[in-house]
Amino acid sequence: MEYNSTLIFIISAFCLGAVLIMMRNSVPQKLKRGLASIAVVMILFAFFLILYSLFTMGSSP
Repeated sequence: MEYNSTLIFIISAFCLGAVLIMMRNSVPQKLKRGLASIAVVMILFAFFLILYSLFTMGSSP
């Protein structure tokens, strides 16, 4: 099984979180809560994908 798309998603989720943290003063107030919520969901899903790939690492033929 190829993990290219999973790796790209994980990198993009963490980059989105980093950009939001670095640019928190320049993001308009109306967008802050929505972008933060989306980033948290994406980062949590990325952690789930990392853990899932670690648990299933040895079971693939």
